[in-house]
Amino acid sequence: MDDDQKLRIDPNTPGVPTIPKPVIEQQGVAPTGINYTIVGTTLQAAILNFTNPQQLVYSNSGAMSWMTSSVLMNTNTGGGLGKMFGRMASGSSIFVVDFSAPQGPGTIGFSARFPGKIVPILLGPGQSIIMQKHSFLVAEKTVELSIAFNQKIGAGFFGGEGFILQRFTGPGLCFAELDGEIIEYELAAGQTMSVHPGHVAMFEPTVNFSIAMVKGFTNILFGGEGLFLATLTGPGKIWLQTMPMMQLAEAIAHYLPHSGGGGESGIRLNFG
Repeated sequence: MDDDQKLRIDPNTPGVPTIPKPVIEQQGVAPTGINYTIVGTTLQAAILNFTNPQQLVYSNSGAMSWMTSSVLMNTNTGGGLGKMFGRMASGSSIFVVDFSAPQGPGTIGFSARFPGKIVPILLGPGQSIIMQKHSFLVAEKTVELSIAFNQKIGAGFFGGEGFILQRFTGPGLCFAELDGEIIEYELAAGQTMSVHPGHVAMFEPTVNFSIAMVKGFTNILFGGEGLFLATLTGPGKIWLQTMPMMQLAEAIAHYLPHSGGGGESGIRLNFG
């Protein structure tokens, strides 16, 4: 641990000690000139710095964590009733919030809701990426959010992310909030990967997403993987997440306090 990451406490100086600086995971510049920094390890935040009045980003309502007084927010429908209901169906909020700093430089932060990674994705003109529900964090206004329909109905009912997935189309930079650590694979044409549906974070549009039933009667009954697995077929890149939000919630729920039965009062903690 270097000196900047050590908590300094001076017994002769009252007050708050020097707080260790957060780890800088990544830094960069968006196409519109916005500077960004991703800080943290398991609970990350994306910090954006506006440098001119024309820069504009948008997010779902309630996503912003902090901002300087020079940043203005504008809540709107993001393009009319059709897009409002489309966003709701794809897991986003009905309204979007635009952020800008028309009077000068400004800073705004967006924090992850669960342990995982914030991934910056730079999209060229017309280039798209398909993500799981609830992964959208913030994007430049030039990035379009739309609905990506799974071509096979089975994917909608058994794929873990509903019938509708999110599609982001460039040009511009967008940030995805993914669960746990992220593993990237590039599939060749015709190459397949079988994945528990909740572990599919995002993939390129050239990848086919379908559902296949687990083979073997014993595997279905006792394998613990459910009836179906997602099948991703190349060509294209896929990104898998190690700790889906639902698995994390189930793991935590096992230890949450709950009311006792049979007339007992109070709470009990389950450590078994």
